[in-house]
Amino acid sequence: MAMTESTAPVRYRDGTAVVDLPAQIDASAERTLNEAYATAAGHGSKTVLLNFGRVEFLSSTGIALVVGILARARKDGRTITASGLSDHYREIFEITRLADFMKIYADESAALKGGEAT
Repeated sequence: MAMTESTAPVRYRDGTAVVDLPAQIDASAERTLNEAYATAAGHGSKTVLLNFGRVEFLSSTGIALVVGILARARKDGRTITASGLSDHYREIFEITRLADFMKIYADESAALKGGEAT
């Protein structure tokens, strides 16, 4: 896949920082993801929701970037949750055991309500 410019806007809802991830998460998204996490952390949100609703491609490097964000969040005392994963990427998160380290919700609304992850 070609390197592309990406954006990951951060919004705040109900005390949660919501990061709208770019369509392509690979090496080209490293700076974007790190800046988005820094923005969310700087706002003081204790929970950061990674919204995968726009994600069309997630490479192994992209998975490593998510792992890096999880590690930073743990060190910072923050919780990472996820929403909007396609069935394919949800399965990858389960196989790689990423699902053991973050609650995964069907959509943003369910994530913001908390409760039982899917």
